[in-house]
Amino acid sequence: MVGRNSKFNIKIIMADITNRYPDNITGRFYVDRECIDCDLCRETAPDNFTRNEDGGYSFVFKQPATEAEESRCKEAMEGCPVEAIGNDGQQSDVASSAAVEQSSQG
Repeated sequence: MVGRNSKFNIKIIMADITNRYPDNITGRFYVDRECIDCDLCRETAPDNFTRNEDGGYSFVFKQPATEAEESRCKEAMEGCPVEAIGNDGQQSDVASSAAVEQSSQG
């Protein structure tokens, strides 16, 4: 998806949730059809990304369950050379769990 911020004329490029592969498990992170099968996400976050062998692309097979996994998914998203990894903008389960735990302690 390409957008422009007219005030600063900044080109914004990101993965398109309407173009996501159906292989992606439901949740925050996903891979869209711009994936070029470079292997970066699978190397960066192997616990969350895998390859569709027939189609030759990556997809999210498991949403992050720990802060470390979430950090690696974000790193993969930021490093993707074609920006095919996105998130739906919702707070992750990891962050939600941490917030609930923190509020119950205080």
